[in-house]
Amino acid sequence: MDGLEAVELSWYQVLEENNSFRLDSYFFHKAYLEEDNLRDKFENVILGNIAFITDGQHGYHEVDETSNISHITAKNTKNWFTDNYNCDKLAKWVDEKNQRSSLQENDILLSNRGTVGYCSIVKSNILPANIDQDIARIVLNSNSPIITEYLTTYLNSKFGNDWVIRNMSGMVQQDLPLNKIREIPVPILTTSLQYAIKKLTEASWLFFQQSKQAYEDAEELLLIELNLKDWQPTEDNIAVKSFSSSFFASGRLDAEYYHPKVDQLIQRLEEKVELTALGNLLTVNQRGKQPNYIEDEEAVKNVLPVINSKHVQKREVILTDNRFATVSDSNNTLTIQKNDVLINGTGRGTMGRCAPYLYEEPALPDNHVTILRTDLLDQVYLSIYLNSIAGQFQVEKYLKGSSGQLELYPNDIAQFLVWVAPDSVQQQIRNKVEESHQKREQSKQLLEIAKTGVEKAIETDEATATAWMNQQLTALGINLELG
Repeated sequence: MDGLEAVELSWYQVLEENNSFRLDSYFFHKAYLEEDNLRDKFENVILGNIAFITDGQHGYHEVDETSNISHITAKNTKNWFTDNYNCDKLAKWVDEKNQRSSLQENDILLSNRGTVGYCSIVKSNILPANIDQDIARIVLNSNSPIITEYLTTYLNSKFGNDWVIRNMSGMVQQDLPLNKIREIPVPILTTSLQYAIKKLTEASWLFFQQSKQAYEDAEELLLIELNLKDWQPTEDNIAVKSFSSSFFASGRLDAEYYHPKVDQLIQRLEEKVELTALGNLLTVNQRGKQPNYIEDEEAVKNVLPVINSKHVQKREVILTDNRFATVSDSNNTLTIQKNDVLINGTGRGTMGRCAPYLYEEPALPDNHVTILRTDLLDQVYLSIYLNSIAGQFQVEKYLKGSSGQLELYPNDIAQFLVWVAPDSVQQQIRNKVEESHQKREQSKQLLEIAKTGVEKAIETDEATATAWMNQQLTALGINLELG
């Protein structure tokens, strides 16, 4: 039995809260049973008794780019507050036909198919919106003893998330049916503890909004300096080129490369600023390689987190849900360093997305991420420039391949024309982005305090949990007394 773990249960314990008649060892994992025992110290309410629970439309949705209705999918529920980043726009008739899944402020969303267990609160900034069939919409009753912020935090805690993961089913496609979601037990903590969690969540949301505003201020500052604020190219999509100035010079015959809007953009920029080929400003312009992934990063030395396209967002590089890979030879392996600029090189919707890497911990790029390293430009400024219309029009110009596999290669990125702004302008933009990063990290820290606070309240007692949360706030210099 060396290295094995066993639990002994009576037949009554096997059948208790086991409507699916599960007999597999995973369902009776020791950690899950311990969590059940801790949860049973409290009065619990069954989620289906205090909430309306449904999912989104099944089997169809019609995209309408003129619509203002966001089509929310599981990927938009990952980060505690539901976002509508990169969402399709849903035709109005689909939303009207599926009013049961039409979202309202303070709804709770739980991904329940495919990637199961993401949970987030709906805020007014993403409305109007509707969901797909892979998300459960949870609407608490008006007389519920559980409040929205506490329930979201509980479902994101190990107690809630482990219950969800333990009870999902399926082989290739994991699933947590609505009838199982309705069975989720929720400990009824005191009103004061629940409202302490609400305070933390609301403060986190405020920091998140401030982060977003600071980043938008940085973008606006750049566009004003480039004379591009409110500028729109002509709708003309015909360009007339001679053979010598087109294929003979570039080797390209595709329409995207010669779209008039890029020429108009460059002309507009050159009226205001001097442009330089980006390749002349870079010391590193190299795409990563396929990593040697490992499953247990703690069992192997010289491992680093891997950054792939999903981690490179427009505003930040995300260090969550990373896989790990070995570093075979640190002298020759291309690693990501603090202040590198990362740009996605493949895939429609992700290609050209760019962010500065602001973490101390080194990382590895996969074969879809390109590292840009420079000593001649502020790296944060460069990321803002490449994410702006000035950079993204050039992404569209230089991309190659069919719709199935689009590519943006380092030698094409080297041809991008950029403005080497005065140091004062670059620093102003950097300051705004660093402010955005700081506020975003504070937002995440508050959510982590809330989640851990709920876990401590269940594991020990509410007084201990509240004291710990206040200690954490003091350490962070955040004035938010929880009682």
